[in-house]
Amino acid sequence: MSTKVLWEEKVVDSVLRAPFKPVEFLSRDVRLDRRPDGTLLLRSNHKLKPYERHVPAFLARWAAAAPERIWLAQRRGPAREWLKVTYGEAKGQVDAVTQALLDRGFGPEKPIMILSSNSIEFALLTMAGMQARAPVAPVSPAYSILSQDHAKLRYVFDLIRPGLVFVQNGEIYAGALAALDLAGVTVVHVDKAPPQTQSLPWSELVSTRPTAAVAQSIAAIEPGTIGKFLFTSGSTGMPKAVINTQEMMCANIAMGQMARTRHPDEPPPVNLDWLPWNHTMGGNATFQGNLAEGGTTWIDDGKPLPGLFEETLRNLREISPTSFANVPAGYAMLATALEKDDLLAERFFRNLNSLAYGGATLPHDLYERMEALAVRHTGYRLPFITGWGATETAPTATSVHWASERVGLIGLPYPGVQLKLVPTGEDGRYEVRLRSVIVTPGYYKRPDLTAAAFDEEGFYKIGDAARFVDSHDPNQGLIFDGRVVEDFKLTSGTFVLVGTLRANAIAAASPVLQDAVVCAPDREYVGLLGFPNIAACRRIAGDTGSALTIAQLLEHPAVIEMLKGGLARMNAEGRGSSMQVRRVMLMEEPPSVDGHEITDKGYINQRATLERRKALVERLYRGGADVIEIN
Repeated sequence: MSTKVLWEEKVVDSVLRAPFKPVEFLSRDVRLDRRPDGTLLLRSNHKLKPYERHVPAFLARWAAAAPERIWLAQRRGPAREWLKVTYGEAKGQVDAVTQALLDRGFGPEKPIMILSSNSIEFALLTMAGMQARAPVAPVSPAYSILSQDHAKLRYVFDLIRPGLVFVQNGEIYAGALAALDLAGVTVVHVDKAPPQTQSLPWSELVSTRPTAAVAQSIAAIEPGTIGKFLFTSGSTGMPKAVINTQEMMCANIAMGQMARTRHPDEPPPVNLDWLPWNHTMGGNATFQGNLAEGGTTWIDDGKPLPGLFEETLRNLREISPTSFANVPAGYAMLATALEKDDLLAERFFRNLNSLAYGGATLPHDLYERMEALAVRHTGYRLPFITGWGATETAPTATSVHWASERVGLIGLPYPGVQLKLVPTGEDGRYEVRLRSVIVTPGYYKRPDLTAAAFDEEGFYKIGDAARFVDSHDPNQGLIFDGRVVEDFKLTSGTFVLVGTLRANAIAAASPVLQDAVVCAPDREYVGLLGFPNIAACRRIAGDTGSALTIAQLLEHPAVIEMLKGGLARMNAEGRGSSMQVRRVMLMEEPPSVDGHEITDKGYINQRATLERRKALVERLYRGGADVIEIN
């Protein structure tokens, strides 16, 4: 064994012996009932605590209790200085915009559509829309900016028929606005008016003087009042408008608060947030969750992408968060930066209590790197938190509310959530369904899809599968085990667990693969169509000046060898042909928004991609120069 390997094992052992930072979590206490047909029912023995009637109540609470505390901050202008809004200022502006909406006849039958990325005005309009009882419909900016035909944008616009469309910058969204029939619709802009489209400046709304009508509208908000339409793309490709009621969102906030106890003497939470607010995780769990705690949200205009993550690092040199959430790709970039910059790492870990990940399983090597950094700069390991749910569950139904030494868990059901675990036919694997106050009443104007989403007992069929960490001890939690709706059979009759294999393959081939599609039904073996991480491939190839074309880069021996080596090791550890990859093709074309290949949550639509790229699937199994064989 080499000296390097011995040193690495010593470091890992030292990290794993370090204690976790003390954080008070909800105790693990669940009840498991077994039915004669093998179905299991799993729920928490903890009773869900009382929750708020509506989300705007949190803003009112903190505006009264801490009016001078910063609620929102975002860099603005040529100098990129922080524009800050306190809770007191925000409440005043939200009430003004609420009055402007009421004056224009907004209410339950007249929704508000938001096209732009996260911003202070986005947050204020969201709260004002809720106070006016007008459903707020934030739409993925990709539908407006990345799409060439704007088909999805027109579809969701026609589905909800908004009375107002909001854009941060009218010039950037000019093409999207031109694709819509805006007759009778008010367009509101902040920075620049859209050319050739009549619009109202944000300043006119926020200068409106509130009247008693605002308080009357707030008092009329009911638990079943629709707060948001959040859009999710299913296997059909076209978005569905998921109804999010005030009760759904507030109950889920209460569940999250129970999972991690905060004491009155703790300082308010600080969050640096890039997660898109048009997504359920960013808009409900992160943004509204921090509002409920009276925290400060620093809006991060960075993203875990080459060329954009530098903005996140710049912000982290000024902001010390109390918790931090990201996707695995973001942690890969962050770990590399922290390992090179002790001052940045010291500031990052200064007030940090926990880390959170979502979107995919965190590779174990990243977990170890982040924990090693935490131990180095604090003396403690930090709990890595994750959860499981969907847009239809507001969003989090299960959570890892304990300090776990493993990744890949989805945890245990929150108080107030009942899981129904239906055997899939594979030993120890269950389809997961759930019933709770946090589950949507349905899809807007789609009773057919609503009916199909629930079973005969009223459990929502989310389409995911899971296993117990220990079948004899349910308190150890559940492990995500793929999407039941994506699984297929090989010609041998063996089921391929697409979600599990995809996650394993991406982690094994890291950092070459950014994402992948698992191929294909009725074949003798499993193949992959891989979406490469171009920036990482350039580093592997030593192409610092970007001299190579993408085609040349994907043929580079160093890239091919790293991909083959990682997947070969995965194959050696696999439990049969269904968990092994025999062939791979790296694709130059990224996932297509217009082709329905990527959902508004950034998840690859397996079915749509296989259909759209039939010719590539055939080439993959036919073989050739661009097909990579894996041992």
